[in-house]
Amino acid sequence: MQDAADIVAVPRSGVDVVARTFEDGGAIPNNPDLPVVVMRRVIAPGTSPRAIRDLVESNGWGGTWQWTVFDFHHYHPNAHEALVVASGRADLVLGGPGGETFQVEAGDALVLPAGTGHLRAASSPDFLVCGSYPAGQERRATLRDDDPRPGDVLDRIRAVPLPATDPIFGAGGPLHELWGASR
Repeated sequence: MQDAADIVAVPRSGVDVVARTFEDGGAIPNNPDLPVVVMRRVIAPGTSPRAIRDLVESNGWGGTWQWTVFDFHHYHPNAHEALVVASGRADLVLGGPGGETFQVEAGDALVLPAGTGHLRAASSPDFLVCGSYPAGQERRATLRDDDPRPGDVLDRIRAVPLPATDPIFGAGGPLHELWGASR
């Protein structure tokens, strides 16, 4: 097992960060308070999926997995989610039907606040992401855009605690700078 300290990450000063908020889409509520955070090229090329998972776990994020992103619109009303692209590239639609398409590639990381719709619209054959959740949010619910919308979903989304750390940079980091100012 590679130690998380051995991972070569891009210095914070070199990180290209994009933040986007999405309106309530009806079937997909999105998050009324917090933006999606996309960090470009934050993981060095060639970093293994296991090393990525070790990194986010060392920063207090758990429930790690490696696979792809579902090809249908879905969201998690009770958990924030970090997605780190380990290999390949993909077009991810964020915000539900009519949302925005983000082209992501190996080394990019996204943090989706609870309620954010997402789906994989297209990908290279080698596309692989490592997913994780803040401590205490590992047992997330997954709702599709064709599932009945719970009446209390916005209250549930707003009740999800902010993570204690940024999944890539730990204490501080772009996530805390952007989300700390949102609540």
